Amino acid sequence: MSKVYILGGAQTDFERNWTKEGKGMAALLKEVMADGLEDAKLSFDDIKQLNKDNRVSCFVGNFIAEKYTEQGHLGAFLTEVDAAFYGVPSARYEAACASSSVAIDAAATKIRADEYDVAIVVGWELMKTVDSAVGGDFLGRAAYYDRESKGIALPFPKLFGKLADETLKKYSELDERRYLDALAQISVINFGNAKRNPLAQTRRWFMSYEQASARGTDTNPLVGGKLAVSDCSQVTDGAAVAVLCSEKFIAERGIKNKPIVKGYGHRVAPMLFEKKMGNNEGSAYILPWTRQAVLDAYGRSGMTVEDIDVFETHDCFTSSEYAAISAFGLTEPGKEYEAVESGLIAFDGKKPVNPSGGLIGCGHPVGASGARMFLDLYKQVTGTAGEYQTAGAKNALMLNIGGSATTNYVYIVGME
Repeated sequence: MSKVYILGGAQTDFERNWTKEGKGMAALLKEVMADGLEDAKLSFDDIKQLNKDNRVSCFVGNFIAEKYTEQGHLGAFLTEVDAAFYGVPSARYEAACASSSVAIDAAATKIRADEYDVAIVVGWELMKTVDSAVGGDFLGRAAYYDRESKGIALPFPKLFGKLADETLKKYSELDERRYLDALAQISVINFGNAKRNPLAQTRRWFMSYEQASARGTDTNPLVGGKLAVSDCSQVTDGAAVAVLCSEKFIAERGIKNKPIVKGYGHRVAPMLFEKKMGNNEGSAYILPWTRQAVLDAYGRSGMTVEDIDVFETHDCFTSSEYAAISAFGLTEPGKEYEAVESGLIAFDGKKPVNPSGGLIGCGHPVGASGARMFLDLYKQVTGTAGEYQTAGAKNALMLNIGGSATTNYVYIVGME
C-alpha cells in the first residue's frame, strides 16, 4: 500500500475558555487551521490549487457539537474558515472520544488508495458552553444513554469507577491499596508531565502524591466508586490539526525527514459496560478488544512493544490508563502496577507514557483528543516536542478510545 506521511499540524492552547473570550467554533477553527497549515508549510493558496487538481480533502472529528454548540453539518462548516475550502471534499466523523481517530483513519485510507495527495484532519470540541452537570449528561451519549446514562449525574466517572472495581475483581491477587496507589501515581505523573507542555490545560495546576492518594477528602472528593477528582480528565475547549500526505506529494515538494503511519488497529467492543466485562471472561485482559487493537497495530507495522519508544494513551480516567499498560504489552495483565512502581512509564523511564500530560494533564476536548495524540506522536518522533520531548524517540504509539473502551483506535508513527 502507499505510504502515508505526516507533514505537521497544530494544537490550540487547551487552557483557554473560548466562551469566556466571546469566541465560538468559527474562531477556533480559523486559528487552528491557519496554525496547522503553517506548520505543515502549506498556504491557503496551496489548498486552492490542490483543490483545482482534485488532490485535497478534509476530515473533521467531533463528538457532539449539536449539543454543545447547537451546530451540525460540521464538514461543510470549514467553508467558514476560508474561501480556500470552497469545493474541497469535507465531512464529519464521529465515534465519541475517538472521533478524530476515525477522521485520521478515513484520511489515511484515501491517501493509501491514491485518491488524494493531501488530507487535512481537524478534531475539535467546545465543552465550556454549559455547566458540568449538563455537559456530563451530553457526554452520556457516548455510552448506551437510555441504560447507562439517562438521569445519572456524571455517568462516565461512574462507568470508569466500575472499571476499577472490575479490575480488582478480575485480578483477585491484586491488593486494593497497591492498585489505588498506582492510580494516584499515574495522576501525579500526568499532571507533572503537563507542566512541561506549554499548551496543556493544567500546566499551572498543582497535584502532589499526598493529594492524589487522599481520595474522599474535601480537596479530592470521590466522583465515581473508588475514583476521585484527581483520577479524572478535564473538561476542555480545543482543537488539533494534523496534515497527512502521499509519497507522491513528498517527492514533488522535495520534503525530507517526515514520519509515516507505520501501523494501526481499530476494534469495537460491546456498547454496554456489563457486556464488555462479560466478554472478557475468556481473556487474561480486562479489555480484550483494546488489546486486540494494539496487536493489530503491531502486526500491521511488523513491530513489537520493544520497538516503541514512547506512548500516548487515553487516560480519560486513571483506571483506563492502568488497563492500557498491559494492553500495550508493558506488563502482564494484572501486573500493571509494576510499570508504575518501577518508573518504567515515567517521563524519564524506558517507556514513557503521556509525556504531553495526557487527557488528565493536557486536557480532553473530546472530538480533538485523537488528533492531538496523533500530533504529539509526530512531535516526539521528529524531536519537536520542546520541553516534553522524550529521549531518542523514533517510534511512538497512541491509544484513543471512545465510550467505555467501546471504540478502540491505535496508531504507530515513526521515521522511515
